[in-house]
Amino acid sequence: MQRPNAAQLAYGSATVVLATVALLLLSRTTTTLGITVISLAGLLLGLLVAVTMPVRPASVKILDAVPAADAVPAPHGNEEVRVPTAPVGAGADTRTGS
Repeated sequence: MQRPNAAQLAYGSATVVLATVALLLLSRTTTTLGITVISLAGLLLGLLVAVTMPVRPASVKILDAVPAADAVPAPHGNEEVRVPTAPVGAGADTRTGS
């Protein structure tokens, strides 16, 4: 079995807390047995939500993403490649001594 990801843990935990609080408020139980049963029901519901949540694939092959024959050609006017450069400013290295 795979380890749960962050989304599964978050949704499962939120479901446990919200379902338990909602069930306790709706049932208005004050007995230890009633609170225990409702708490277990909340835990089971949270586990069900976390396990049945769809999981994204772990890795995607870049080569299979876009075949070379289906690649969209670049427009004729934008064939230049722009490379970002360091920002030019008045830093400590541009000062001149007097």
